[in-house]
Amino acid sequence: MAIDTKQQSQWTTKRLLEWTADYLSKLEVDQPRLCAEILLAHVLKCKRIDLYVKFDHCPNAEQLTAYKELVRRCGKHEPVGYLTGKAHFYGLELMVEPGVLIPRPETEVLVTESLDFIRDQALRPTVDVLDLCTGSGCIAIAVAANAVEAEIIAAENSTKALQIARKNIGAYELEGRVTLIESDLFAGMGKADKGVFDLIVSNPPYVSTQEYEKLAPVVRDYEPKEALLAGNDGLDYYRRIVMEAEQYLADGGLLMVEIAYNQADDVTKLFEESGYLDEVAVVKDHLGHQRVMKARR
Repeated sequence: MAIDTKQQSQWTTKRLLEWTADYLSKLEVDQPRLCAEILLAHVLKCKRIDLYVKFDHCPNAEQLTAYKELVRRCGKHEPVGYLTGKAHFYGLELMVEPGVLIPRPETEVLVTESLDFIRDQALRPTVDVLDLCTGSGCIAIAVAANAVEAEIIAAENSTKALQIARKNIGAYELEGRVTLIESDLFAGMGKADKGVFDLIVSNPPYVSTQEYEKLAPVVRDYEPKEALLAGNDGLDYYRRIVMEAEQYLADGGLLMVEIAYNQADDVTKLFEESGYLDEVAVVKDHLGHQRVMKARR
């Protein structure tokens, strides 16, 4: 590292951001400037946008030391979300830690589609939602925060993820409308009071064995393998969800899952061969990739 904490007066906010972006770029860190801004804002305890009105500000020696260490770890491709302990998703700030998948912007498509569906049911006082593989709780929390008529069961099999999801739900005071249960997909549904759901939504593991080895180090080396890997073809969870959801999806209800950009044909086939799903459709994300598969019962 070339940041000399003893030369504090030389390191303005502007110079730190420029140097760090260049340093991380040489190490092939994705979005180096964004990483620099997030890390520096975290150390200075301010918003990213505030950095631009304090370009001439010189962080103190303690802040420089903390920032230097974060940049060093980021240069080794450690996820920024784990370095700061937080991730932003659908306008929310959520806690994340190693052992819990970091929410992605593309998953916001699931939230938008969920909210559209819930609003279509506007004449009903309550819309029952099941969020499978909830992880940090990002989908359940975003839906609950934006649709007061939604009552959500959030299912997760990871003890670590359940702990983090519980904290995130509590931070937004949503305990009354988001209920966590420990469950491997539908296996623990006996713990839930609800029998059937108007909406079943999931961002399940969907990475194949072969694709897993090709993932960027920032994902493969740090994020939980069990939240990513889904068998030789990446379809293991979709098969289970489609097969088991029939028992829990209400008539007219919607089943919706996130998919990889190249899985639309395979998941469409699973949906169409289910015998109970209709109106199968795919939704693209902000980058134009096929991202969400949905179907009505």
